[in-house]
Amino acid sequence: MNEHKKIDSSISVISELNELNVEYEIMPCDPDLADTASFCENYGISPEDSANAILVVGKSDPKIFSLCILLATHKLDVNGAVRRKLGTKKASFAGSEETENITGMIVGGVTPFGLPSPIPVWVDKAVMERTSIIVGGGSRDQKIRISPNTLLNLKNLEVITNLAKLPDPA
Repeated sequence: MNEHKKIDSSISVISELNELNVEYEIMPCDPDLADTASFCENYGISPEDSANAILVVGKSDPKIFSLCILLATHKLDVNGAVRRKLGTKKASFAGSEETENITGMIVGGVTPFGLPSPIPVWVDKAVMERTSIIVGGGSRDQKIRISPNTLLNLKNLEVITNLAKLPDPA
């Protein structure tokens, strides 16, 4: 992703948060530590308070996309709840290039704020039970701390029970 596009996505994220008139905290992040496990470990953030934004695609013609928000401690039920919600026979995680093309953001910085076009945003109910969450900031060099209720201001948002689940114990 070029530097200009990265700056544009960060600006559009902050613009939308300001337009929503919500409280948020920008957390600078080393881009090399933006992936969830590294971020949590290096910045002392509990994975229970870190929320991943994952673009999924329903295998249909045309393709159907949704941005799913789930806690880092959970696993997205892409072949069950997500596929059924998309109404397709098959669903998968979008690849990094497809994610960048649809969201305008690179993996490690994807957030439901500042999306270039309307995409349904599905939030696992467990996210809404946290006091605060950390989400991507539009680029790999920042994260955003918000109240989960901030997500309720998004137009295309739906909270879904069991969109994600805790992984089976090893």
